[in-house]
Amino acid sequence: MAGLTYKDAGVDIDAGNTLVEAIKPLAKSTARPGVLGGLGGFGAVFDLKACGYDDPLLVSATDGVGTKLKVALAAGLHSGVGIDLVAMCVNDLVVQGAEPLFFLDYYAVGRLQPEIGRDVVAGIADGCRQAGCALIGGETAEMPSLYAEGDYDLAGFAVGAVERNALLDGTRVQAGDAVLGLASSGLHANGFSLVRKVVETAGLDYAEPAPFAAATPDATLGQALLTPTRIYVKSALTAIRSGDVHAMAHITGGGLIENLPRVVPDDLAYRLDRGRWPESPLFSWLVEAGGLAQADLLRTFNCGIGFVLVVAPQRADELTSLLETAGETVYRLGEIVPRRGEAVLLEGAPA
Repeated sequence: MAGLTYKDAGVDIDAGNTLVEAIKPLAKSTARPGVLGGLGGFGAVFDLKACGYDDPLLVSATDGVGTKLKVALAAGLHSGVGIDLVAMCVNDLVVQGAEPLFFLDYYAVGRLQPEIGRDVVAGIADGCRQAGCALIGGETAEMPSLYAEGDYDLAGFAVGAVERNALLDGTRVQAGDAVLGLASSGLHANGFSLVRKVVETAGLDYAEPAPFAAATPDATLGQALLTPTRIYVKSALTAIRSGDVHAMAHITGGGLIENLPRVVPDDLAYRLDRGRWPESPLFSWLVEAGGLAQADLLRTFNCGIGFVLVVAPQRADELTSLLETAGETVYRLGEIVPRRGEAVLLEGAPA
Protein backbone atom coordinates (compact mmCIF):
# COMPACT_ATOMS: atom_id res chain seq x y z
CA MET A 1 0.00 0.00 0.00
CA ALA A 2 1.39 3.37 -1.03
CA GLY A 3 1.86 5.96 1.70
CA LEU A 4 0.06 9.29 1.79
CA THR A 5 1.55 12.36 0.14
CA TYR A 6 1.15 16.07 0.84
CA LYS A 7 -0.88 16.26 -2.38
CA ASP A 8 -3.26 13.61 -1.02
CA ALA A 9 -3.84 15.98 1.91
CA GLY A 10 -4.79 18.74 -0.50
CA VAL A 11 -1.53 20.69 -0.83
CA ASP A 12 0.10 20.71 -4.27
CA ILE A 13 3.75 21.80 -3.98
CA ASP A 14 4.21 21.63 -7.75
CA ALA A 15 1.31 24.05 -8.28
CA GLY A 16 2.92 26.40 -5.79
CA ASN A 17 6.25 26.26 -7.63
CA THR A 18 4.45 26.90 -10.91
CA LEU A 19 2.85 30.01 -9.44
CA VAL A 20 6.15 31.30 -8.07
CA GLU A 21 7.78 31.00 -11.49
CA ALA A 22 4.81 32.74 -13.12
CA ILE A 23 4.95 35.73 -10.78
CA LYS A 24 8.71 36.32 -10.81
CA PRO A 25 8.57 38.52 -13.95
CA LEU A 26 5.57 40.36 -12.48
CA ALA A 27 7.55 41.20 -9.36
CA LYS A 28 10.57 42.19 -11.43
CA SER A 29 8.44 44.68 -13.37
CA THR A 30 7.91 46.65 -10.13
CA ALA A 31 11.63 47.10 -9.33
CA ARG A 32 12.72 50.51 -8.05
CA PRO A 33 15.83 52.00 -6.40
CA GLY A 34 16.47 50.26 -3.10
CA VAL A 35 15.49 46.73 -4.12
CA LEU A 36 18.18 44.12 -3.50
CA GLY A 37 17.78 40.63 -4.95
CA GLY A 38 14.58 38.97 -6.16
CA LEU A 39 11.92 36.54 -5.03
CA GLY A 40 12.87 33.25 -3.45
CA GLY A 41 14.87 34.20 -0.37
CA PHE A 42 13.76 33.76 3.21
CA GLY A 43 13.39 37.52 3.58
CA ALA A 44 13.29 40.53 1.27
CA VAL A 45 16.01 43.16 1.56
CA PHE A 46 15.58 46.86 0.83
CA ASP A 47 18.32 49.52 0.87
CA LEU A 48 16.77 52.71 2.30
CA LYS A 49 19.94 54.73 1.71
CA ALA A 50 19.67 54.06 -2.03
CA CYS A 51 16.40 56.03 -2.05
CA GLY A 52 18.20 59.23 -1.06
CA TYR A 53 16.64 59.89 2.35
CA ASP A 54 18.61 61.92 4.93
CA ASP A 55 16.60 61.51 8.15
CA PRO A 56 13.78 59.08 7.29
CA LEU A 57 10.91 57.74 9.33
CA LEU A 58 9.40 54.42 8.31
CA VAL A 59 5.62 54.23 7.93
CA SER A 60 3.85 50.87 7.63
CA ALA A 61 0.33 49.76 6.77
CA THR A 62 -1.54 46.50 6.37
CA ASP A 63 -5.00 45.81 4.98
CA GLY A 64 -7.11 43.41 2.95
CA VAL A 65 -9.88 43.49 0.35
CA GLY A 66 -12.69 42.15 2.50
CA THR A 67 -15.80 40.57 1.01
CA LYS A 68 -15.20 42.23 -2.34
CA LEU A 69 -13.41 38.94 -2.93
CA LYS A 70 -16.79 37.17 -2.85
CA VAL A 71 -17.92 39.29 -5.80
CA ALA A 72 -14.66 38.53 -7.64
CA LEU A 73 -15.22 34.81 -7.09
CA ALA A 74 -18.86 34.98 -8.18
CA ALA A 75 -17.98 36.99 -11.30
CA GLY A 76 -14.78 35.05 -12.10
CA LEU A 77 -12.78 38.30 -12.28
CA HIS A 78 -9.63 38.34 -10.19
CA SER A 79 -7.00 40.83 -11.41
CA GLY A 80 -8.68 43.97 -10.05
CA VAL A 81 -8.66 42.81 -6.44
CA GLY A 82 -4.87 42.80 -6.55
CA ILE A 83 -4.95 46.52 -7.32
CA ASP A 84 -7.44 46.98 -4.46
CA LEU A 85 -5.06 45.23 -2.09
CA VAL A 86 -2.18 47.57 -2.90
CA ALA A 87 -4.40 50.65 -2.92
CA MET A 88 -5.84 50.02 0.52
CA CYS A 89 -2.32 49.97 1.96
CA VAL A 90 -0.42 52.61 -0.01
CA ASN A 91 -3.20 55.21 0.15
CA ASP A 92 -2.96 54.89 3.94
CA LEU A 93 0.80 55.48 3.83
CA VAL A 94 0.73 58.61 1.70
CA VAL A 95 -1.70 60.44 3.99
CA GLN A 96 1.24 60.77 6.39
CA GLY A 97 3.44 62.12 3.62
CA ALA A 98 5.22 58.81 3.11
CA GLU A 99 6.41 57.50 -0.24
CA PRO A 100 5.57 53.77 -0.53
CA LEU A 101 8.78 51.81 -1.02
CA PHE A 102 7.88 48.13 -0.99
CA PHE A 103 4.95 45.77 -0.69
CA LEU A 104 4.41 42.16 0.37
CA ASP A 105 1.29 40.06 -0.08
CA TYR A 106 -0.27 37.08 1.65
CA TYR A 107 -2.42 34.89 -0.61
CA ALA A 108 -4.28 32.07 1.16
CA VAL A 109 -6.35 29.51 -0.76
CA GLY A 110 -8.35 26.34 -0.27
CA ARG A 111 -6.84 24.78 -3.39
CA LEU A 112 -4.15 26.49 -5.41
CA GLN A 113 -5.14 27.30 -9.00
CA PRO A 114 -2.03 28.84 -10.58
CA GLU A 115 -3.98 30.68 -13.32
CA ILE A 116 -6.16 32.49 -10.76
CA GLY A 117 -3.14 33.11 -8.55
CA ARG A 118 -1.31 34.68 -11.46
CA ASP A 119 -4.28 36.98 -12.21
CA VAL A 120 -4.36 38.10 -8.59
CA VAL A 121 -0.61 38.78 -8.44
CA ALA A 122 -0.71 40.51 -11.84
CA GLY A 123 -3.15 42.96 -10.26
CA ILE A 124 -0.87 43.39 -7.25
CA ALA A 125 2.06 44.15 -9.57
CA ASP A 126 -0.10 46.63 -11.51
CA GLY A 127 -1.01 48.38 -8.25
CA CYS A 128 2.63 48.52 -7.19
CA ARG A 129 3.62 50.11 -10.49
CA GLN A 130 0.85 52.70 -10.09
CA ALA A 131 2.12 53.50 -6.60
CA GLY A 132 5.82 53.44 -7.53
CA CYS A 133 6.65 50.75 -4.99
CA ALA A 134 8.29 47.36 -5.40
CA LEU A 135 6.69 43.97 -4.89
CA ILE A 136 9.57 42.32 -3.07
CA GLY A 137 8.03 39.29 -1.41
CA GLY A 138 4.98 37.47 -0.16
CA GLU A 139 3.50 34.19 0.93
CA THR A 140 1.18 31.73 -0.76
CA ALA A 141 -0.57 29.33 1.62
CA GLU A 142 -2.67 26.37 0.45
CA MET A 143 -4.93 25.28 3.32
CA PRO A 144 -7.76 22.98 2.23
CA SER A 145 -8.91 22.36 5.79
CA LEU A 146 -9.32 26.10 6.47
CA TYR A 147 -10.71 27.49 3.18
CA ALA A 148 -13.48 26.02 1.04
CA GLU A 149 -12.78 24.82 -2.49
CA GLY A 150 -12.33 27.85 -4.74
CA ASP A 151 -12.09 30.39 -1.89
CA TYR A 152 -9.10 32.59 -1.26
CA ASP A 153 -8.15 35.55 0.92
CA LEU A 154 -5.66 38.39 0.55
CA ALA A 155 -3.68 40.57 2.91
CA GLY A 156 -1.16 43.24 2.02
CA PHE A 157 1.72 44.88 3.82
CA ALA A 158 3.36 48.13 2.69
CA VAL A 159 6.31 50.12 4.02
CA GLY A 160 7.09 53.71 3.11
CA ALA A 161 9.40 56.49 4.21
CA VAL A 162 9.14 60.20 4.88
CA GLU A 163 11.73 62.73 5.99
CA ARG A 164 11.23 63.49 9.68
CA ASN A 165 10.47 67.17 9.07
CA ALA A 166 7.91 66.35 6.35
CA LEU A 167 5.66 64.00 8.35
CA LEU A 168 1.98 64.94 8.06
CA ASP A 169 0.42 64.48 11.49
CA GLY A 170 -2.40 67.05 11.45
CA THR A 171 -0.64 69.61 13.65
CA ARG A 172 -0.41 72.10 10.77
CA VAL A 173 -4.17 72.20 10.19
CA GLN A 174 -5.87 75.47 11.16
CA ALA A 175 -9.26 77.15 10.86
CA GLY A 176 -9.78 78.55 7.37
CA ASP A 177 -7.89 75.78 5.58
CA ALA A 178 -9.54 74.57 2.38
CA VAL A 179 -10.75 70.99 1.97
CA LEU A 180 -10.20 69.37 -1.43
CA GLY A 181 -11.78 66.04 -2.37
CA LEU A 182 -10.51 63.66 -5.04
CA ALA A 183 -13.10 61.58 -6.86
CA SER A 184 -13.25 57.86 -6.17
CA SER A 185 -13.42 55.26 -8.93
CA GLY A 186 -16.44 53.64 -7.31
CA LEU A 187 -16.94 51.61 -4.16
CA HIS A 188 -13.22 50.95 -3.74
CA ALA A 189 -12.98 48.04 -1.23
CA ASN A 190 -15.46 48.91 1.49
CA GLY A 191 -19.05 48.05 2.30
CA PHE A 192 -19.28 44.94 0.15
CA SER A 193 -21.17 42.91 2.73
CA LEU A 194 -23.95 45.47 2.37
CA VAL A 195 -23.54 45.69 -1.42
CA ARG A 196 -23.86 41.92 -1.75
CA LYS A 197 -26.98 42.02 0.40
CA VAL A 198 -28.49 44.67 -1.89
CA VAL A 199 -27.67 42.54 -4.96
CA GLU A 200 -29.20 39.48 -3.32
CA THR A 201 -32.34 41.36 -2.23
CA ALA A 202 -32.76 42.80 -5.73
CA GLY A 203 -32.48 39.30 -7.22
CA LEU A 204 -29.66 40.28 -9.55
CA ASP A 205 -26.86 38.25 -11.09
CA TYR A 206 -23.32 39.59 -11.43
CA ALA A 207 -23.31 38.58 -15.12
CA GLU A 208 -26.29 40.84 -15.88
CA PRO A 209 -25.81 44.35 -17.27
CA ALA A 210 -25.14 46.89 -14.51
CA PRO A 211 -28.45 48.56 -13.50
CA PHE A 212 -26.66 51.93 -13.20
CA ALA A 213 -24.37 53.91 -15.49
CA ALA A 214 -20.90 52.39 -15.26
CA ALA A 215 -17.51 53.76 -16.28
CA THR A 216 -17.34 51.15 -19.05
CA PRO A 217 -20.36 51.00 -21.38
CA ASP A 218 -22.06 47.60 -21.43
CA ALA A 219 -20.33 46.58 -18.20
CA THR A 220 -21.84 43.73 -16.24
CA LEU A 221 -22.85 44.28 -12.65
CA GLY A 222 -19.82 42.29 -11.53
CA GLN A 223 -17.42 44.32 -13.66
CA ALA A 224 -18.89 47.61 -12.45
CA LEU A 225 -18.76 46.66 -8.78
CA LEU A 226 -15.21 45.33 -9.13
CA THR A 227 -13.79 48.58 -10.51
CA PRO A 228 -10.43 48.78 -8.67
CA THR A 229 -9.71 51.26 -5.92
CA ARG A 230 -8.03 54.39 -7.22
CA ILE A 231 -4.41 54.79 -6.15
CA TYR A 232 -3.73 58.42 -5.21
CA VAL A 233 -0.05 58.10 -4.31
CA LYS A 234 1.69 59.87 -7.18
CA SER A 235 -0.73 62.80 -7.36
CA ALA A 236 -0.72 63.19 -3.56
CA LEU A 237 3.08 63.18 -3.42
CA THR A 238 3.17 65.79 -6.18
CA ALA A 239 0.86 68.02 -4.12
CA ILE A 240 2.90 67.49 -0.94
CA ARG A 241 6.13 68.41 -2.69
CA SER A 242 4.50 71.57 -4.00
CA GLY A 243 3.93 72.70 -0.41
CA ASP A 244 1.12 73.88 1.88
CA VAL A 245 -0.61 70.51 2.22
CA HIS A 246 -1.49 70.34 5.92
CA ALA A 247 -3.23 66.95 6.16
CA MET A 248 -4.73 64.18 4.05
CA ALA A 249 -7.26 61.41 4.59
CA HIS A 250 -7.97 58.15 2.78
CA ILE A 251 -11.74 57.64 2.73
CA THR A 252 -12.36 53.97 3.50
CA GLY A 253 -14.85 52.19 5.77
CA GLY A 254 -16.65 54.79 7.87
CA GLY A 255 -16.78 57.24 4.95
CA LEU A 256 -16.14 60.95 5.31
CA ILE A 257 -17.85 61.05 8.69
CA GLU A 258 -15.38 58.78 10.49
CA ASN A 259 -12.18 59.14 8.48
CA LEU A 260 -11.84 62.93 8.25
CA PRO A 261 -11.64 63.58 12.03
CA ARG A 262 -8.65 61.24 12.30
CA VAL A 263 -6.26 63.79 10.75
CA VAL A 264 -7.18 67.12 12.42
CA PRO A 265 -6.88 68.37 16.01
CA ASP A 266 -9.87 67.78 18.28
CA ASP A 267 -10.69 71.50 18.50
CA LEU A 268 -11.30 71.78 14.73
CA ALA A 269 -14.07 70.51 12.46
CA TYR A 270 -14.94 70.23 8.78
CA ARG A 271 -17.75 72.25 7.24
CA LEU A 272 -18.57 70.60 3.93
CA ASP A 273 -21.17 71.38 1.27
CA ARG A 274 -22.76 68.11 0.06
CA GLY A 275 -23.74 69.88 -3.15
CA ARG A 276 -20.10 70.45 -4.14
CA TRP A 277 -19.71 66.97 -5.62
CA PRO A 278 -22.13 64.80 -7.61
CA GLU A 279 -23.64 61.58 -6.36
CA SER A 280 -22.70 58.91 -8.89
CA PRO A 281 -25.34 56.59 -10.38
CA LEU A 282 -23.79 53.68 -8.44
CA PHE A 283 -24.47 55.25 -5.05
CA SER A 284 -27.90 56.46 -6.15
CA TRP A 285 -28.72 52.89 -7.17
CA LEU A 286 -27.60 51.53 -3.80
CA VAL A 287 -29.89 54.02 -2.04
CA GLU A 288 -32.85 53.11 -4.25
CA ALA A 289 -32.36 49.34 -4.50
CA GLY A 290 -31.38 48.87 -0.88
CA GLY A 291 -33.57 51.52 0.68
CA LEU A 292 -30.48 52.88 2.43
CA ALA A 293 -30.73 55.87 4.73
CA GLN A 294 -28.29 58.70 4.01
CA ALA A 295 -26.71 58.20 7.44
CA ASP A 296 -25.88 54.57 6.62
CA LEU A 297 -24.65 55.50 3.16
CA LEU A 298 -22.29 58.16 4.53
CA ARG A 299 -20.85 55.89 7.24
CA THR A 300 -20.38 52.86 4.97
CA PHE A 301 -19.19 54.17 1.59
CA ASN A 302 -16.93 56.89 0.22
CA CYS A 303 -19.94 58.40 -1.65
CA GLY A 304 -17.75 59.51 -4.54
CA ILE A 305 -14.80 61.02 -2.62
CA GLY A 306 -11.89 58.62 -2.15
CA PHE A 307 -9.22 60.96 -0.81
CA VAL A 308 -9.17 64.37 0.89
CA LEU A 309 -6.49 67.04 1.23
CA VAL A 310 -6.55 69.90 3.76
CA VAL A 311 -4.52 72.76 2.30
CA ALA A 312 -3.64 76.40 2.91
CA PRO A 313 -6.55 78.43 1.45
CA GLN A 314 -4.31 80.71 -0.61
CA ARG A 315 -2.90 77.67 -2.43
CA ALA A 316 -6.19 75.83 -2.98
CA ASP A 317 -6.68 76.90 -6.61
CA GLU A 318 -3.05 76.22 -7.54
CA LEU A 319 -3.08 72.79 -5.90
CA THR A 320 -6.39 71.97 -7.57
CA SER A 321 -4.85 72.68 -10.98
CA LEU A 322 -1.78 70.61 -10.11
CA LEU A 323 -3.90 67.65 -9.02
CA GLU A 324 -6.07 67.90 -12.13
CA THR A 325 -2.93 67.88 -14.29
CA ALA A 326 -1.94 64.68 -12.43
CA GLY A 327 -5.21 63.10 -13.57
CA GLU A 328 -7.48 63.67 -10.57
CA THR A 329 -11.02 65.01 -10.53
CA VAL A 330 -10.99 67.60 -7.74
CA TYR A 331 -13.85 69.17 -5.78
CA ARG A 332 -13.52 71.99 -3.27
CA LEU A 333 -15.65 70.48 -0.52
CA GLY A 334 -15.50 73.18 2.14
CA GLU A 335 -13.26 74.44 4.91
CA ILE A 336 -11.90 73.85 8.39
CA VAL A 337 -13.72 75.67 11.20
CA PRO A 338 -13.50 75.80 15.01
CA ARG A 339 -15.31 72.82 16.47
CA ARG A 340 -18.51 73.49 18.41
CA GLY A 341 -20.21 70.13 18.01
CA GLU A 342 -19.82 67.38 15.43
CA ALA A 343 -16.40 66.87 13.82
CA VAL A 344 -17.91 66.83 10.30
CA LEU A 345 -20.70 69.24 9.41
CA LEU A 346 -22.38 68.22 6.15
CA GLU A 347 -24.60 70.93 4.73
CA GLY A 348 -26.83 70.88 1.67
CA ALA A 349 -28.00 67.99 -0.51
CA PRO A 350 -26.16 65.82 -3.07
CA ALA A 351 -25.64 67.53 -6.43
